[in-house]
Amino acid sequence: QVRLVESGGGLAQPGGSLRLSCAASGFSFSNYAMTWARQVPGKGPEWLSGILSDGSDTVYAESVKGRFTISRDNARATVYLQMNSLKLEDTADYYCQTTWRSLNYWGRGTQVTVSS
Repeated sequence: QVRLVESGGGLAQPGGSLRLSCAASGFSFSNYAMTWARQVPGKGPEWLSGILSDGSDTVYAESVKGRFTISRDNARATVYLQMNSLKLEDTADYYCQTTWRSLNYWGRGTQVTVSS
């Protein structure tokens, strides 16, 4: 079955960087677009970024544009989110997502805390 496992979260200082990874299995990863989203407890999810199956195009939410970079390695079936210039408001749980056979799949998330 489809499995998405996020990692790389942790504690960072404002202005710092983190790199999140999402390892995928159970489907033909290289044929599917991937996205990253985040959620603050008690609030709705916020879509952050998406990347096409071959990595040829990416899109970003205004809140992270210029600071976050999405990429993927189809040979490793992994999608990444490089987060730079972190802000306090980037504190959230981060999730990767894909749509396979018309169903949305999410990982369990990785927690990012930005604090001084």
